[in-house]
Amino acid sequence: MEQPPTGGAGARVLVVDDDPTVAEIVTGYLDRAGYVVDRAGDGPDALARAAAHRPDLVVLDLMLPGMDGLEVCRRMRGQGPVPVIMLTARGDEDDRILGLEVGADDYVTKPFSPRELVLRVGSVLRRVRPVADPPADGSGVLRAAGLTVDPEARRVLKDGAEAALTVREFDLLAFFLAHPGRAFAREELMRDVWGWDFGDLSTVTVHVRRLRGKVEDDPARPRLIRTVWGVGYRFDPATTEEG
Repeated sequence: MEQPPTGGAGARVLVVDDDPTVAEIVTGYLDRAGYVVDRAGDGPDALARAAAHRPDLVVLDLMLPGMDGLEVCRRMRGQGPVPVIMLTARGDEDDRILGLEVGADDYVTKPFSPRELVLRVGSVLRRVRPVADPPADGSGVLRAAGLTVDPEARRVLKDGAEAALTVREFDLLAFFLAHPGRAFAREELMRDVWGWDFGDLSTVTVHVRRLRGKVEDDPARPRLIRTVWGVGYRFDPATTEEG
């Protein structure tokens, strides 16, 4: 039997899956890795447990009876930011994209290795406090085009107003601000922001679209996060008009 990774350091993880066998295996691996684990078998139970003890991360099955994982994710987001890893059926690309659209930070396809899931949990939680490349003034706070990104506080301001970003959206924006004017392929963003050497590149596309919706004045005509055709994306803080 493969051994689970360690390093949970007491972080609270809520596992939501109506399959008791899957839930038990995942819970066992997370518990042995040092996490405090709560379990729920359906959407209402998950929301009640999250309200009683706010988790640091949620492992959420998409195909739940009654209230599905998408609706559970939406409602949890309504209660405040929390990282979510969605469990989806293999090959269900539409479901994966929908999960990302409602704010899931990562996804794992069934059947999956419990050890891989524990590694994904650790990766997402580590990114709650990423180390961004500091600006020249040494403050650690990134500023450009009316945006202020504070990696220590995990806080983003747009024209002085706080913007609510998911874990991955925050990481992506911080990365763009730390590397203005440089074009990145989606493969590079997946490696440098997600920490994956391979994966579904639509994950990057969906997160860029969601991020534009939160930081662009007109997401349909983005001026900050530009598409570089045939390459990927570039952050242009000095751009003042669509080119």
